[in-house]
This record gives sequence, structure tokens and C-alpha cells, in this order.
Amino acid sequence: MTHPTDVPAATLLPRLAAELKSRNAVSPPPWAAFVKTGVHKQRSPVDPEWWYLRSASVLRKVYLKRAIGVTRLSAEYGGKRDRGSAPYHARPGSRAIAREIVQQLEKAGFLQPYKGRGRRVTASGQKLLDTVSRDLLKALVASRPELAKYL
Repeated sequence: MTHPTDVPAATLLPRLAAELKSRNAVSPPPWAAFVKTGVHKQRSPVDPEWWYLRSASVLRKVYLKRAIGVTRLSAEYGGKRDRGSAPYHARPGSRAIAREIVQQLEKAGFLQPYKGRGRRVTASGQKLLDTVSRDLLKALVASRPELAKYL
């Protein structure tokens, strides 16, 4: 049985983002083209499809962490803020982006609230992650037979 952890995130996330986009599970709000992803960033994302990639990443992180809230998700997407000549300090990412993505994934049926401790992946979200990771792993094994032990 394959798990989303068996496939590298760099190959899983673009495929999962394309799947979320094709299912119309998430869609960028009108303000998404103008916002920065956190105070530690200087500019907004260059990639016009960044919302789908971030949504796929959030879904994967919720799967990996079991139950996680918006504040912890924003910390996961944070970074170091440049404070000029003062030392850098860690800053969280945008909670508005994390909250909107979590709400969209919840409305699509991939996440659900969990005992006041944040959200967790539903059975349909688990099925989506398993299906995409299994298909990717089969494609990887076809190109590199030494990975057959992971099937």
C-alpha cells in the first residue's frame, strides 16, 4: 500500500495541485493576485497557479501532522524577516491564506474539524492523496525499476 510519504513532495505536490484544480475543489479568491504570502516576503508570488500548489501543500501537511490548526499552518509557511541591520527574526506566514485554503478544502470534503485541535484529513481526502501518490509511484517505478520495493 502506498502512502503520500512514499513519493517525494516535489513530484507529488504539482500533480495534487493539478488534481485539485481539475476537480474545482479550490479556487483563488480575487485578492490572491495581490497579496504577499507573509510579512517576511518582499513581493507576491510570481507563479499564477500558486494558490493550487499551496492548497496541495496544506492538504499534505494536514495529512502528515494528523491534526493541525491555522496558526500552526501559518508558522509552517513562515520564514525569516529581514529587519535591516538588526538580526533576522522568524515570522509566520499569512493566516488569511491558510484560513481560506483550509475552509475551501473543508467545503470540498477533504478536511474536517477535529476535537477543537484544528483540522484533519477525511476519508475522501485520504483517498485523493493515496490515488495521486500511487499513480506517481507507478510512473516512477516504470522509469526507475529499483524503486519497485515501494509498491
